[in-house]
Amino acid sequence: MNRRHSLRFRVAFVFASFGALLSLILSSALFVFAQHLGNQLIDETLQAELADSAARQASSPAFIPPNTMSIKGFIHSEKESSGNIPEAVRWLSPGIHNVSIEEHHYRALVAEREGANYFMLFDTDTQLQHEAEFFGILIGFTLVMTLASAGVGFWLAIRIVAPVTRLVEQVSQAEPDMSQLPLAKLVGDDEVGELARAFERYVQRLGEFMEREKNFTGDVSHELRTPLAVIMGAVEVLEQDASLSGIQRMRLIRIKRAVHDMIDMTRALLLMSRERLAGADEPLCYVATIVKAAVEKHRHLLSGRPVKLMLDLHAEPSLQVEQALLEIAVSNLLRNAMFHTQTGTIRLVLNKGSLVVSDTGVGMNSDERARVFDRHYKGQQSAGFGVGLSLVKRICERYGWHINIDSAAGVGTTVIVDFIPGVVF
Repeated sequence: MNRRHSLRFRVAFVFASFGALLSLILSSALFVFAQHLGNQLIDETLQAELADSAARQASSPAFIPPNTMSIKGFIHSEKESSGNIPEAVRWLSPGIHNVSIEEHHYRALVAEREGANYFMLFDTDTQLQHEAEFFGILIGFTLVMTLASAGVGFWLAIRIVAPVTRLVEQVSQAEPDMSQLPLAKLVGDDEVGELARAFERYVQRLGEFMEREKNFTGDVSHELRTPLAVIMGAVEVLEQDASLSGIQRMRLIRIKRAVHDMIDMTRALLLMSRERLAGADEPLCYVATIVKAAVEKHRHLLSGRPVKLMLDLHAEPSLQVEQALLEIAVSNLLRNAMFHTQTGTIRLVLNKGSLVVSDTGVGMNSDERARVFDRHYKGQQSAGFGVGLSLVKRICERYGWHINIDSAAGVGTTVIVDFIPGVVF
């Protein structure tokens, strides 16, 4: 299964994204709060040192500024001024500032009290180091939360998708003729169960429809074969009549040929209505034999027309296909060329893996060529019912063949049927 499109992967990804986003927001809030709290404590410490220094300055003429590892203080007034006030803070305006002095970071408080400027510095290097360590902890917490969310999401996805997976397995094993699928027994009474019951109802309706379709095609086939058999019997009886003229016998031959065509067409349509199962054992047909028979069978359609019918057999491929369907495909292509060619040439070329039928007939314009395979579509020059090429297309799709048409109005038409997927050499 492609994990990019897997429902489990998508659910796990959503959980992981949600966990990452939530932990990121929480970690950011904690970091900002901790930083703010640290700065606030430093500021309060500086304010306390400032108040203490100002009080000691007021009570004692000699100012002794604080000088510890963390806090340093300076004063500047008309009476007294610290000699070592850093230039980075000497000219700062009153307030809280962040400054760097000799690669050390300080938080500086500048204030004016009774005509004197006080400068209080707090060394924040240790504070920044603690903040960096805390930031690393928060990054690790975010990663752990993301992985944990992904794991929980994947686990929940497995639990959620399991009924759907069982449904997929059951449906994939179903046969076309199954009218009942006990899907609801595989799932609980939830949304997936409702889906299973809806699918059961659909399968039942589909089975009933297929049964009606099967009965219809069987009845139509039977009801058509009976009158065709009667017509065929009558033709055979008439053929025994010695008093018939040559023209009458020719007409009987045409009637007999038409009845054979109708019988073959009925059988072919019945076959087309059935599902073709992969690996089905179908008879082996010799394409050259079918093509030569179709040429001889339809040659009479060109009687009285200056049309040259040519057959080039460059190979003799074999196909595993129902013979009736192959005969209909070849016959329809040939008749289509004959009906649309009043003068010129019709050529059939059988190659190792393809059949080419070309003519010098009326051809088709771009609009007709785009719709030539549509069911019941008839071109401007067509006199048929618009089922010939559509049926050929369906037969090609049934066996995985490829059919292409190249045509130009007033020039002619070329049809290529590529048999490669089903050729047996």
